[in-house]
Amino acid sequence: MRHMLMATVALSLAFAPVGGALAQSATPVFQDSASEARKNAGNSQANAELFYMIQQLQGEVRRLQGEVEEQRNLIDRLTRQSRDRYIDLDQRILELSEKASSATSSAEQGAASDSASVERPAAKVYRQPEADERKAYEQIQDLIHKDKKYDEAINRIYDFVDKYPEGDLSVNAYYWLGEVYLVKPQLEQAKQAFTIVATRYADHRKAPDAVYKLGVALDRLGEKNEAKSRMESVVRNYPESNAAKLAQKYLDSADS
Repeated sequence: MRHMLMATVALSLAFAPVGGALAQSATPVFQDSASEARKNAGNSQANAELFYMIQQLQGEVRRLQGEVEEQRNLIDRLTRQSRDRYIDLDQRILELSEKASSATSSAEQGAASDSASVERPAAKVYRQPEADERKAYEQIQDLIHKDKKYDEAINRIYDFVDKYPEGDLSVNAYYWLGEVYLVKPQLEQAKQAFTIVATRYADHRKAPDAVYKLGVALDRLGEKNEAKSRMESVVRNYPESNAAKLAQKYLDSADS
């Protein structure tokens, strides 16, 4: 019996180093696996965050592209509106020129006949503005004189004369359209705007100033003879106006 017990103890002592060695060799393998798992988990999280950032950036790029496209469409629309307005203004000038030529021809024919039989047309009565029309006009004046936002003022003037045609303030608006174009300077457009007032609304209170400023625009365009003719017409047709005094100064300086 004692011999068997001693043999058992001896066997246990013999296998003890082997078991310890196995346990020691198994520990590093488990640790390496855990480290690798943590590393893979970290890489997955980093990849997820990177993917999220890319998605966010792509969304921001799409948003900015949409805004750029909206701005491009707005610019195209405003450009088309401006072009249409210029075409409309040119058409109005052409119609006025044709009417002026017809009126001149009729006047020459009338002068050849008995002057007593010719009836002068009644002075035009201009529609007086309502409260909303006056407010809109005052806002345009603020854009011109206070804010100096000339491009916005031009657009607002076109909208104004479309909405409130043939009124007393509509004639004023055409005159200020010419003034703004003169300041920019867009001389051809200024010339057209002043021509509308000078020819279509010759009996309006802004007509003397418009004819004088038309002469100024013509002078700056290099059309000296036509400018002088306009200045002479101011002095001849509106002799009591301040514009006539300015026109006479121009004529005096041109002759000196």
